[in-house]
Amino acid sequence: MLSAAEFENASSRNRAEPVAIWKARKFIEEHSREELSLTKVAKAVNMNANHLSENFKQVTGIKFVDYVAHARFKNACDLLRNSRLRISEIAFAVGFQSLSQFNRVFKRFSGESPTQYRAAKRVDRRHR
Repeated sequence: MLSAAEFENASSRNRAEPVAIWKARKFIEEHSREELSLTKVAKAVNMNANHLSENFKQVTGIKFVDYVAHARFKNACDLLRNSRLRISEIAFAVGFQSLSQFNRVFKRFSGESPTQYRAAKRVDRRHR
């Protein structure tokens, strides 16, 4: 399981990052709301998919699929805090293919359901 801190560490490594991996991360962030596959990202950065997968994990410390899921999770957190969209609408808006997949990934990264997360963030806002 990838924690938020591990993701942030991998996303902001201090050492030099190969250009192809930087481009892949940038592509994922810009297109995370779309259907993304390793093959699609590899084509966008002119790399073989297997080579990208191996290099991505080596450089970032995170598997490609976990990176994509976390990018979508971050977008979902923003929408849960700042919109009145239904949770199912948010799940599809950020790029998940099903509500159950969204709920499973969200719980894995945050430790709580999207409903619990939204309720906690709304409570936090009232006390500011």
